Amino acid sequence: MNNNFLKTALALILTFSLAGCTFVFQKGRRSDLQKIDELSAQLDELSRSKALLEQKLGGEINDKQVKLQMMDKGLVITVVGDLLFDSGKTKIRPEAHSLLEKVSSVLKDNMAKFNVGIEGHTDNVPIKHSGWKTNWELSTARALSVLHYLVNDQGLSPERLSAIGYGEYSPVASNETKDGRKQNRRVEIVILPNVTKVKGDSTGSSGLKEPEENLK
Repeated sequence: MNNNFLKTALALILTFSLAGCTFVFQKGRRSDLQKIDELSAQLDELSRSKALLEQKLGGEINDKQVKLQMMDKGLVITVVGDLLFDSGKTKIRPEAHSLLEKVSSVLKDNMAKFNVGIEGHTDNVPIKHSGWKTNWELSTARALSVLHYLVNDQGLSPERLSAIGYGEYSPVASNETKDGRKQNRRVEIVILPNVTKVKGDSTGSSGLKEPEENLK
């Protein structure tokens, strides 16, 4: 398959997935072609950064402590929660500092123009002794702990970062097994491409329109 065609297709798919919107493509419109070129370039950057992270985090990946994936939402760095935190706690374990330092070095030196979302996740075991009201609060606090570490200890710009907690409600494995619960206790660091208005777009729009449900 032609590489340019594949790149264009991936850019369009990335736009659909990341923006949660419909891409309005008009044949021959220069601004649309610019948007596709921009997203294609960003996809190339994400792919190069993924390869660099695989090199830096080879040991952690082999030990199944870290997973790297290109997903609909962007480049996702999944870190096993038990590596980052003790049970019911939100203070980052000293053993995890070197891992986060490796990630932050790539975010600063190779991905400076990308925004970063930090997602906290838990298993479905109810909170009992940790003092948190529910797993939502725990997962959110853990995401914020990683955010503050990246900003305060690693020097990332706070304008680039956001944090959210999903609690037990976005599992990647069954909570019926010990290994499944371990996989669900995780933090995901998500690097998102930027979908922006192209200079000179005479339509005055970014080429994206709101989903229909938001227009009702």
